[in-house]
Amino acid sequence: MGTPKRRLAVLSSHLLPTGPAPSSSSSGVSASFCAHQRLSHSQESGHENDCVFCKIIRGESPAVKLYEDDTCLCILDTNPLSLGHSLIVPKSHFSCLDATPPSVVAAMCAKVPLISNAIMKATDADSFNLLVNNGAAAGQVIFHTHIHIIPRKARDCLWTSESLRRRPLKIDQETSQLADQVREKLSNICECRSKG
Repeated sequence: MGTPKRRLAVLSSHLLPTGPAPSSSSSGVSASFCAHQRLSHSQESGHENDCVFCKIIRGESPAVKLYEDDTCLCILDTNPLSLGHSLIVPKSHFSCLDATPPSVVAAMCAKVPLISNAIMKATDADSFNLLVNNGAAAGQVIFHTHIHIIPRKARDCLWTSESLRRRPLKIDQETSQLADQVREKLSNICECRSKG
């Protein structure tokens, strides 16, 4: 994986670029260019042409970039829930988490400890939420896979659900049936992958 010193240097190079100064301002807003051509499996009938994240990756829209490597990009959310709310975005277009190859998800998740630690220190946050809105019913608005890192402070009352009383899981027939159904679906998926 690389030394902590190397990772810090890479992160710092994105925060304080040594190349030519941005033409519009020195606000930290910059375009990000994809390090390589999109893979054919990431094409989803042209949706990436209108995708705001794809435009950022192609350098057609500005973003405040915190981190970038060959696979993913981390930017500040333009409508943050808290100071430092950031998004880790794959450079290839995948509309949702289940359409994203496991290797890409793994690469994105591998950046979470490094990036979240830097964000928490920079914002004096106590904790953070890691969140994926997968599908419209779950609140996904931009249909390009992304992971939210949301810095938190004690008693910030960010989520109304935090005040809801949670109920213990009832171990009954309904729960047992649900568990059986999930295990069956997992078994079917594993069988299909081993045959293919």
